[in-house]
Amino acid sequence: MDSTMKDAPPEGKGAVPVTKDVGNAEAEKFKDEANKHFGKKEYKLAIDSYSKAIEMDPNVAPYFGNRSFAYLRTEMFGAALQDATSAITLDPSYIKGYYRRAAAYMGLTKFKLALRDLEAVVKVRPNDADAKLKHQECKKIVQRLAFEKAIAVDEVKVCVSSTISVDEIDVETSYTGPRLKDDKLVTKEFLVDLLETFKRREKLHRKYAYQILLDIKAYFEKQPSLVSVNIPPESKFTVCGDIHGQFYDLVNIFSLNGLPSETNPYLFNGDFVDRGSFSVECIFTLFGFKLLLPDHFFLARGNHETETMNQMYGFEGEVKAKYSDQMAHLFTEVYNYLPLCHLLNDKVLVMHGGLFSKDDVTLDDIRKVDRNRQPPEEGLMCELLWSDPQPERGRAPSKRGVGIQFGPDVTDNFLRHNDLSYVIRSHEVKPEGYEVAHDGKCITIFSAPNYCDTMGNKGAFITMNGRDLNPSFVSYDAVPHPDVKPMAYANRLMSLFT
Repeated sequence: MDSTMKDAPPEGKGAVPVTKDVGNAEAEKFKDEANKHFGKKEYKLAIDSYSKAIEMDPNVAPYFGNRSFAYLRTEMFGAALQDATSAITLDPSYIKGYYRRAAAYMGLTKFKLALRDLEAVVKVRPNDADAKLKHQECKKIVQRLAFEKAIAVDEVKVCVSSTISVDEIDVETSYTGPRLKDDKLVTKEFLVDLLETFKRREKLHRKYAYQILLDIKAYFEKQPSLVSVNIPPESKFTVCGDIHGQFYDLVNIFSLNGLPSETNPYLFNGDFVDRGSFSVECIFTLFGFKLLLPDHFFLARGNHETETMNQMYGFEGEVKAKYSDQMAHLFTEVYNYLPLCHLLNDKVLVMHGGLFSKDDVTLDDIRKVDRNRQPPEEGLMCELLWSDPQPERGRAPSKRGVGIQFGPDVTDNFLRHNDLSYVIRSHEVKPEGYEVAHDGKCITIFSAPNYCDTMGNKGAFITMNGRDLNPSFVSYDAVPHPDVKPMAYANRLMSLFT
């Protein structure tokens, strides 16, 4: 295999066909159009054009392989998996199909299945260094997981938080960053200093980092899975979506909209970390403001506040690089206690992902969810973190491979059943940073502009007042950041595919 096989772009005009039927001219036209969109990173437009090519000629493996690649770029791992499998079914010798399917399996953290596809590639291309490297890295993950399972015992696992004594950690005289005082309370001055420290690319001392984590864990342990938020009639309230480790864009939100305060409350709706390489700075900023303003600053769990996602997409690696393994495990404990959603003035429900695979789910059902765990692959907790809206009525399997897709009728029924006005969710990149769907009853907000330095999208946040809860949207562009690429701390195997 030549070097172009390493995450090669979609097959373009003039590529050697791998199926006997190269399709008709109209299908090739749509394929070429899709390739141009892909080259411009217009992945959703590329998916639409590849789909038209497939409609014209459903017997060409690269059409499915190309669309699979575009789905991977938009993190629709379930759809990418299905297309890669279709490509392989059409042409078992289509090597890119195995690459695409392996990447999709990894996105779904199904490493054994990914390894099986990479083994197929290595068998056909034994001298391909790139394939061998990916195979070896995937094999290491599978072996590590098997080892961890083998040594696991039924005894109660000791909490990392119980093993940490902050008082025994000394602060070196050379440390010039912010310090928590003897009462250990976070102050506004501490946080302003912390932001400036992070801008200079300096670290918060581990003593204070541990203190913040222990304090925030103790706070979240006492919170319900569904948090009720009261917004006074004339008060402003801001809702932000995914941040994904883009610290300098987080600081820009505060520049545009003001620092959090009792008169300027915020809700950040999950996916604070991963992918972006300043996740540590983001999470300590957010946790610090939560401790300063517990009744005016709110945080919800996203699908990336989970152990397996953090292991693959960079947060765990970043914490280990900047602090320690112990702290990475402590973060996992803290994330398990993050609330799952928020209810604004009893009328607007805010969750990271979306709605449910069954009817008649109530707010009380959500309140009863036991969230102190890693999310399961189905059920209310999973769907709150993973589901997405669709324009069609009804429900459909998720293109992500986890959760579901839900239509406007599902949204209507849920709102009516629970006497709600609309829902806000995040979880999806949108060109303007937001999208209003389902006749205004399902709003998506995404606050990481130019996501992963590749998507070209704007970020956005929502502002409203407590009187009518009518949403207003502010979109903004990405700001410059230091020359550290996204996924810099990601698992080696995942970075090989991205």
